[in-house]
Amino acid sequence: METQTEQEYRQVIRYCRDLFEKKTRDYGTAWRVLRLSSITDQIYIKARRIRSIQEKGQQRVEDAVALEFVGIINYCLIALMQQELPADAEPELGFDQLAVLYDRHVERNLELLRNKNHDYGEAWREMRVSSITDIILMKLHRTRQIEDNAGQTLVSEGVEANYRDMINYAVFALIKSDFLKTHVVD
Repeated sequence: METQTEQEYRQVIRYCRDLFEKKTRDYGTAWRVLRLSSITDQIYIKARRIRSIQEKGQQRVEDAVALEFVGIINYCLIALMQQELPADAEPELGFDQLAVLYDRHVERNLELLRNKNHDYGEAWREMRVSSITDIILMKLHRTRQIEDNAGQTLVSEGVEANYRDMINYAVFALIKSDFLKTHVVD
């Protein structure tokens, strides 16, 4: 039986996947031209916007902040897929092929979430959304540093672990911000 967190996680991901599918049908896989570092920078832009709005307490562009967290989730999944695909793979992939990759990475992330929630006792539920944003930014700085070091680390996890953590933190932020009350996909 799934926990409440797992159910909420799946609801958030259903929304993200639905949006990802619609954008794929609109734009194709234009993101395939991006290097991993460019995807990381796209995630960074979204996280910086969230923090800027949190600090200023207002926004001038009407795009909902919650959708920036959705973008972080989808771009992290894009990064994981891009990392997995061979460099010489077809640049244009059909959604059916992408759906398999997307869903596989989501399931791996859900397993990570289960394991961490077991060990940490769902401590994220007591965190502020602003702290979650800061942690995502910290993970982005780490990822950028690893990328600048050509993927070499001495004792740290690689970029994949950081992308996975950012996905889960963005899901937590959406759960905590009542996103599910207004953005449900059946």
